[in-house]
Amino acid sequence: MTRETITADYLIETPLDPESVAGIMAGEQSCGTFVRVAGETDELRLRAAAQVVSVEELEPAGEASLPSSYMERKGYTGPWRRAKIKIAYPTANIGANLPTLASTVAGNLYDLGEVSGLRLVEVTLPASYRARFEMPKLGVEGTRKSLNVKDRPLFGTIVKPNVGLSPSEIADLVSMMCEAGVDFIKDDEICANPDHAPLAERVPAVMAVIRAYRERTGRNVLMAFNVTDETDAIRRHADLVAQEGGDCVMASLNWCGLSAMQSLRKSTPLAIHAHRNGYGALSRHPLLGIGVEAYLALYRLAGIDHLHVHGIGGKFSDSDDEVVTAGRRCLQPVAVDARDTSDLVMPVYSSGQWAGTLPATMKAAGSADFMFLAGGGILAHPEGPAAGVASLRQAYEATAEGIELDRATKESPELAAALAFYGGR
Repeated sequence: MTRETITADYLIETPLDPESVAGIMAGEQSCGTFVRVAGETDELRLRAAAQVVSVEELEPAGEASLPSSYMERKGYTGPWRRAKIKIAYPTANIGANLPTLASTVAGNLYDLGEVSGLRLVEVTLPASYRARFEMPKLGVEGTRKSLNVKDRPLFGTIVKPNVGLSPSEIADLVSMMCEAGVDFIKDDEICANPDHAPLAERVPAVMAVIRAYRERTGRNVLMAFNVTDETDAIRRHADLVAQEGGDCVMASLNWCGLSAMQSLRKSTPLAIHAHRNGYGALSRHPLLGIGVEAYLALYRLAGIDHLHVHGIGGKFSDSDDEVVTAGRRCLQPVAVDARDTSDLVMPVYSSGQWAGTLPATMKAAGSADFMFLAGGGILAHPEGPAAGVASLRQAYEATAEGIELDRATKESPELAAALAFYGGR
């Protein structure tokens, strides 16, 4: 009998034989423990045991990356061997259970005393297993259709100041952004349901100006309201947005969690704009945490529509290579053997972005299917927000035609002003 499996790739560091550690990992995360127990029959192991697929040893490290009291008790002093490990887990052990999938491919592995470093690099799923989970409601094509934007990136911005504004002040700012020509607006990740602008007041106030703008111009603007909260409240907030004619909600993935995101997806037809703030805690150490490809695989199973991937040359710590990988993986199916593209999500480039960073982003994305968010890059433009939006469109058009930005300024005054203002910062 052929078992359906999920494979997980790891980078480990250990003073022990990596082959032995791989076996410990496979046993710990399936039907084994440190000794064989009653009931652990050969037949059960055949069905339920994880299998070590491969172990590739790498150059050793000069010192341990992370401390381990277990290794101190054992007196291990190195050498600190590193290896790439691939393990296959039977899907029958997990079922259509996203938190348990994460617990299986990660879970106690981070606590193993035998490792001085462990990172989940990638999770590979078969299409038959991916089909057991929710798909995006809008995704790339649905988001474009809702905005009637076909052949260019989507340009958006963020409500700034991040916090402190009243509902009426936020509504006035959103109205100004709509008039400036943005496609998309979002709340900041730290502004969800504050006392000074509760969602119960903010959503009706903001949606009133967006509805009026739609009716007057025939053009839609997506507004992602931050509904981050406990699970029941998230669903209530999303219901309010839908009742007011909204299209999109935003949530902080790492603080809501996988199961809350699944609950939100199952309860709303709205687009889910997924913000990954806090991901650095999972990823910044190269021998600990979760790599971006594994992270995307897990959270995309929750049915999100847009996903932040940070920015090229932005203000955060990600390397450009990691940003490129994240953005391009969003535009590939989750499952390795997928035959359709119904689960593609819109990558969202953000953090310190402006017209001058757009050419590098276009090259990184390899496609026009992305969202480009500029907070200060629009709102702080010296000639105003409308000029900020114009500078982005001019930068895109010039780059698409193979023209360097500094050569395009003669016929693009807003771009020229952006280059002069932001270029030396």
